[in-house]
Amino acid sequence: MKQLFAIFGNPVSHSKSPLMHNLAFKKLRYPACYTRYLLQDGSRLKETFFALNLKGANITVPHKEEAFKACDVLDHFAQKVGAVNTIVEREGKLYGYNTDAPGFLKTLKSFPQAKTVLLLGAGGTAKATAVILRDAGYEVTLLNRSAGRLKYFEEKGFETYTFENFKPKAYDLVINMTSAGLENNFLPAPDEILEKAVSSSIACIDVIYGKNTPFLQWAQTHNKPTKDGSEMLLYQGVIAFDYFTDHRFKQKEIELHMRQAFLL
Repeated sequence: MKQLFAIFGNPVSHSKSPLMHNLAFKKLRYPACYTRYLLQDGSRLKETFFALNLKGANITVPHKEEAFKACDVLDHFAQKVGAVNTIVEREGKLYGYNTDAPGFLKTLKSFPQAKTVLLLGAGGTAKATAVILRDAGYEVTLLNRSAGRLKYFEEKGFETYTFENFKPKAYDLVINMTSAGLENNFLPAPDEILEKAVSSSIACIDVIYGKNTPFLQWAQTHNKPTKDGSEMLLYQGVIAFDYFTDHRFKQKEIELHMRQAFLL
């Protein structure tokens, strides 16, 4: 019998994850199918997971912190960052992982000279990324519209700012971690703040993929190299697939098949 996997999110119709995973399942002859599910209420994640009889799931915005709460067992890194984007069911228990951050770390290898990073936003993706980047030796600052969500980062010793009190310095990379621009034409921060933040940067990155977002367009008009979230999506997907299939395949061969999704 085929195992069923899904991605939970809101919005979720844009997600390339089903294509990536189904291509890899097919090519590797693994008996499974992957679909998408529009989850509006994150607090119902666990009951929805079991109602759909899933074997595993990926979680995208805005439910990564709810996914963390839904898990019975958390790996060390997910526990450390308080956000989960990959869940696997084993004997009725939900095991939670975070594959976003290691996926993103791989993406930054394109910028070997980068040392300082400004993250725009303070949600689940930013939580995981901030911690793994700092562990890897980057100097990480966070900028968010309001102060509430920054408390987590302050407690962990990160430098944080709101739009009101932002004191810019030189950042090598400015990265949009919000959903601004995913289904609208919003920038992740006001124009005048972005001007100060980006002035000395090497590049601007958006975790949103498959779309030249307003933030990336803005960066291009300011003559900055840009990168979308496609590589992050690919790399985190490979690691998630590895968990879904209980480490049965080499990550290199998973990646080879998943890459095809970006050519279709």
